[in-house]
Amino acid sequence: MVQINMASKEITLKVVYYGPALSGKTTNLQQLHAMMDPVSRSKMLTLDTKDDRTLYFDFLPVEFSTAAGFSVKMKLFTVPGQVMHKSTRKVVLAGADAVAFIADSQRSSASANAYSYRDMEANLKANGIDFPGLPKVVQFNKRDFPDVKPLSEIKEQWGDIATFPAVAVRGEGVFETFRELMRVLYRSLDEKHDFSSKFSVSEEDFLKGVLQNFDPKNLGSS
Repeated sequence: MVQINMASKEITLKVVYYGPALSGKTTNLQQLHAMMDPVSRSKMLTLDTKDDRTLYFDFLPVEFSTAAGFSVKMKLFTVPGQVMHKSTRKVVLAGADAVAFIADSQRSSASANAYSYRDMEANLKANGIDFPGLPKVVQFNKRDFPDVKPLSEIKEQWGDIATFPAVAVRGEGVFETFRELMRVLYRSLDEKHDFSSKFSVSEEDFLKGVLQNFDPKNLGSS
C-alpha cells in the first residue's frame, strides 16, 4: 500500500492495470506513455515472455511535488493475463493502491473477463488488501470489434463502479480511464491518510500534479 517516507518526504503509490489476456492492458500504458510530454516522461520498461504477445509488466513512473514539499511518485504496472502467470499477477498486485481492470467488450470474452476479475479479487485478498475498499475503475476496451456488449448492459451489471468505453489502440478512453482512477485514488488516500491536511494536497492539486506531464496535443478528444 501507499509508502510514506517522512524523512525523505516521498510518497510512493502503486497502480496496477489488470485483466484477461490480450484485453489491452499493455496498450493502455503504451498510449499513456505516448500522451506524455517527451521532455518529462521516463523510459518505459517492458519484460517480454516467450508466449504470444505476453508482457510481464510495464513500469511507468509519474512524479510531481506537493505544496508541502513532498514528492509523489506514481508507479504503473500491468500484469500478464495468461493463466500460467498466476503467481506473477499475485506478486505484481502486492501493495497496490488502485487498480484499473481492463475488460474485453466482446460478448465472447465475458467468461474470460469474469474469471480474471475473480482472480484479481482473490489475489488482492491473498495480499491482505481490502478488495471492496480498493480504488478501482473498469474499462471496456475493443469497442471497435463486432458483437460487443452494449454500454447500457455494462453499466447495469457493474453498478457503482466507474466504467469507461475504449478503443485503446486508437487512444480512445485511455486518458479518461486513468484520470478517473486518479480521482478515486485521491479520495481513498484522503479518507484513510488525511491527505488534504497532512500533505497540503487537495483533489484538484493531486489531479493537476499527476496529469501535468501529459501533453494536451497528444490527448486527442480527451
